[in-house]
Amino acid sequence: MLKRYPAIFIIGIGWPLKDGYPHEMRAADYDDWVTDTSAKTHRDTHGLNGDILVWNPVTRRRHELTSMGIRVTAETLQQQLRMSNQLDFMQLPYHKAILNNQSPLSIGGGIGQSRTLMLLLRKAHLGEVSVTVWPKILKEMCAKNNIFVLE
Repeated sequence: MLKRYPAIFIIGIGWPLKDGYPHEMRAADYDDWVTDTSAKTHRDTHGLNGDILVWNPVTRRRHELTSMGIRVTAETLQQQLRMSNQLDFMQLPYHKAILNNQSPLSIGGGIGQSRTLMLLLRKAHLGEVSVTVWPKILKEMCAKNNIFVLE
């Protein structure tokens, strides 16, 4: 699909797919992917988050430029932890703060600078545009394919 369209926006990443499988195992304690958005989209959709994807001609696969969304509330956090079988997370400090309304709700997202540079500079790996610590074996694998990560 990305070869036909220059960019697409996928809403509700994390909500189970029609076949029941999870969609990318999106963190249950981060973006809201359970809120019913069907009334706005006129389709069976859920979630207040999404990603902008483009086609990367170098890697010949999808390339996520951005991830954005409205963060979980106490209610959606509980729903998502239940759906992902992670109810034990509710005992952790971060999760307790959300559940007890001690943490401000937020919205997040933005265009990934390194991912945008990868696309514009036609690079295959984040390490070609951003200095980061990479395992030796990854650097060796990349070098064999003429991909040289920055150090």
